[in-house]
Amino acid sequence: MQKTINEFSILVSTVNGSGSATANNALMKAIFKMGIPISSRNIFPSNIQGLPTWYSLRVSEKKHLARVDEFDILINLNKAVLLDDIEKTKKGGLILSDQPIPDSISHQFQVLQLPIQEVLEKTESPANLNVYLMNMVYVGVLSALIEIELPLIEETLNQHFNNSNKAVKPNMDVVQAAHDTVTQVSKNTCTYKLEKRNLTENFIVTDGNQAAALGALFGGLQFSAWYPITPATELAECLNEYNPQLRNDPETGKTTCVIVQAEDELAAIGMTIGAGWAGLRSMTSTSGPGLCLMAEYIGLAYQSEVPVVIWDVQRVGPSTGLPTRTSQGDLTFSYFLSHGDTDYIILLPGSVQECFEFGWRALDIAEQIQTPVIVLSDLDLGMNNWMTPKFIYPKTPIQRGKILWEEDIEKILRKTERKWGRYSDVDGDGITYRTLPGNTHSKAAYFARGTGHDEFANYTEDPETWKNEHDRIKKKFQKSLEIDPNPILERENHGAVGFLSYGSSHYGTEEACDNLKEAGKKVDYLRIRSIPFQDELKEFIKNHERIYVIEANRDGQMAQILMMNFPIYADKIRKIACLDGLSLTAKWIVGCFNDQEKA
Repeated sequence: MQKTINEFSILVSTVNGSGSATANNALMKAIFKMGIPISSRNIFPSNIQGLPTWYSLRVSEKKHLARVDEFDILINLNKAVLLDDIEKTKKGGLILSDQPIPDSISHQFQVLQLPIQEVLEKTESPANLNVYLMNMVYVGVLSALIEIELPLIEETLNQHFNNSNKAVKPNMDVVQAAHDTVTQVSKNTCTYKLEKRNLTENFIVTDGNQAAALGALFGGLQFSAWYPITPATELAECLNEYNPQLRNDPETGKTTCVIVQAEDELAAIGMTIGAGWAGLRSMTSTSGPGLCLMAEYIGLAYQSEVPVVIWDVQRVGPSTGLPTRTSQGDLTFSYFLSHGDTDYIILLPGSVQECFEFGWRALDIAEQIQTPVIVLSDLDLGMNNWMTPKFIYPKTPIQRGKILWEEDIEKILRKTERKWGRYSDVDGDGITYRTLPGNTHSKAAYFARGTGHDEFANYTEDPETWKNEHDRIKKKFQKSLEIDPNPILERENHGAVGFLSYGSSHYGTEEACDNLKEAGKKVDYLRIRSIPFQDELKEFIKNHERIYVIEANRDGQMAQILMMNFPIYADKIRKIACLDGLSLTAKWIVGCFNDQEKA
């Protein structure tokens, strides 16, 4: 029987709170250790223990990491959703379950009953651990069927339990016993198989929240205030975890980065802006509801030109929405954040690697442009484990921007005939020089204002002064185009049609391009990584007859912003957008594209 090797998907269906995360991570990381590219996604409820939870794995030697619509292998330990899960399984696929499959449909699949009770009795596992150890039964059975190496399962469990034999042994006893129950006949009839490769060398497994925290710490982060919110909490918790290791002063024994859990989001952003004004490289992390609360404060940072970074790990809104589902629904809100006329630098990481990179790059940009920088990650990137290239320490020195100390002020005063103010555009690029507390020069002090002010930070309501001040502020965002992450041409097939995407929608988009190419359709793909938009984006739109903007929100928010920014090309722009709480699949994107092309 012909086997499908290193190119299939697995859905594990269990009950929330049953301890299945350990088993699922063991599978994912063991396959990764076999040198085979893999991605994983955890779909879990936000409110009640005992509700259904799903964990999907995609094994892909082709390095396609997007979510899939149908699964080759189903592992079900939740009777309540068994029939629904079978609907998601490909005909001819493999089903492992502790429940009998109805005769009317069982003949359409490869079916194997999980010997949970038999294995637990054989291993004499403690009764109080059975609810957790039962998950290791499917680890052992699946390992036998698709040939996952058991030493790699054990290695992963040792890492998970910090080499505690007391914890690892009962888990491995169950895995081994379950593995041994699988007959040679079952192994031969299973049509899915893993073969070792060398495609994950120099890669690691981590999630976007950890990557962002590490990137910020490596980028010289000095202060972070935060308030707990799904799915951003882990980012701040990782700062707390790694701060003592990475930012410890050997002389004093104290950490050089201060991390504060505030009483709410308003306090968190207020503290963060205060730290930025005082000269610390500062950031906060939140999700959509928290960003709403922070909006007025962020307007203050814009008006008073205080550098600050805000990480928004997006979830489904509005209101409480779906706290444990992913979306790209905060883009429009971020773009128009606060009242009045504002511009914001928005960074759009499309991988865990870029979460790390933008962790330090956002701090540089904020200080160089003296403005808030918003980084839009999302739950799919932030909370799921991904294989990613090992992180590289930033090669460039920290960029603090235009900061003046005593001797610098004297140079400026000589250059400007003894006239200088905090908001004076000395260089003509819209970016002014700032001083920090501790500067003892008599001209260093100024009053930071969210009100109207002149170049010397004096209060004023003069119309001409206000207009000139905001024209200057807008001007400095032209400078940001030189340092913001440029878009990347991910696929070039010299076609008349172009795809645009950003963030975690990248994975479905690049696979859709590959599938369309196999079908004889030429589509080019440019991935947007920042706002304001660079010239490469404008040229890409200009040079294609039709542009499809692919994103995980209801209304096509990026498409709307592009139409507004490039009105002469608005008739070219089409939307491929969906908001259901899940990341976009290549199959769905291709279907939407084909439907619109036919129309």
